[in-house]
Amino acid sequence: MGDASAGLPQGAYTTFRTYGGDRVLRLGQHVHRLQESAALMGMHGVLDERTVRHALAEAIQVTRHAESRFRLTFAPPRFFVSVEPFTPYPAERYEHGVWCVTVSAQRETPHAKSTTFIAAASAAYKALPPGAHEGLMVAEDGAVLEGLSSSFFALLDGVLHTERERALVGVTQLLALELAGQVAPALPLASQAIQLRDVSRMAECFITSVSREILPVVRVDDCIIGGGVPGPFTRRLIAALHELIGREARSVFDETISPDLPPGQPR
Repeated sequence: MGDASAGLPQGAYTTFRTYGGDRVLRLGQHVHRLQESAALMGMHGVLDERTVRHALAEAIQVTRHAESRFRLTFAPPRFFVSVEPFTPYPAERYEHGVWCVTVSAQRETPHAKSTTFIAAASAAYKALPPGAHEGLMVAEDGAVLEGLSSSFFALLDGVLHTERERALVGVTQLLALELAGQVAPALPLASQAIQLRDVSRMAECFITSVSREILPVVRVDDCIIGGGVPGPFTRRLIAALHELIGREARSVFDETISPDLPPGQPR
């Protein structure tokens, strides 16, 4: 998919997967983010969710993958669909957690999901040490902002932290925040990242993305988190997300507009 995207014009992009072959989760949010990201890059245009659904349905009918991962690229007024077969991450990664390492890369425009960052992220992934699953981007002031292709959450001193001011706001990140309010209503939420110096004090941490969903992290650099096993709060969030997917994921062949994001209503 990266090779295909390299040949496309610069623009905004978003990535997501299917469930059950033709169901996707909160497509309306992805479409809205495409338009918002493009606007932040100075490229204004309107993208209709129904048009996107038709394009996805056609791609699924042609490729017939058991599960698909899509990358939508919006370079107004042009819109492109890239698709590849998708295999979910192994269950053991959710059972045992993954290792992340800190890196110095950052987005030029944090709130815009721009194709210009794809090459930088790809180079950073190639430089990760063997066994590391993700690179966590650290700001000059020591804040752990986000992953190269994920959002980062930390449970520290009874507060759930995730950066929303200086990092890309992910669709799955918003879902995790929504579910956190359900599984732990009294848990305070902070929209700022933790500092790198506080990593050793985290009770739990995890990363989120559409492909990973909610993935526990049990080691950051050389620091073991939570005794080296996924924490109870993270496990509850994972279960809650699976329940939400079962309720809300909709077929791309469904013609109705997403109720979670009416046309013209930003979120």
